[in-house]
Amino acid sequence: MTPPPFSSTLAAVSYAYPWARLINDFKFNGQFDLAEPLSRLLIRARSEGEHCKPELMLPVPLSLRRLRERGYNQSWELARRCAARLSCPADASLLLRIKDTVKQSDLPREKRAINVVGAFAVEPTRRPELRGRTVTLIDDVMTTNSTAAEATRTLLAAGAAAVHLWVVARTPSLGQ
Repeated sequence: MTPPPFSSTLAAVSYAYPWARLINDFKFNGQFDLAEPLSRLLIRARSEGEHCKPELMLPVPLSLRRLRERGYNQSWELARRCAARLSCPADASLLLRIKDTVKQSDLPREKRAINVVGAFAVEPTRRPELRGRTVTLIDDVMTTNSTAAEATRTLLAAGAAAVHLWVVARTPSLGQ
């Protein structure tokens, strides 16, 4: 098995009851008020481990279609709250989703990696902002790590020195 391209992973909780339901309500059922307690879970998990202070926080971006459907990017809502608590910059427009893919949750595990190939890009005029920087990539859930791995490869190719992944929840099958 090939190791993922990100340098480390921080997961606050296992993607199981009651967290799975809360995250799904936040992500799919418009329960925007869950952003604050879920971001606090990430901050608490960071403080309990040996994780250095993030240099730059980026959310996993949504396609424009999905953003319009949902009304917000759940990863950005988490990232901006975590960044504010840690006094570090967060940016929702540096990493872009340029390909509207099928929802990962609608695909079998073995098709997820191919689904997100080429889905991300760094805003071309802003590539110099990434050079040599360590990035913390924020997402709500990690299931197969396909999305995070593809976004990380995109950031590294654009010049990021390293990418650390923070997720609220990780599926039990990916536990380490």
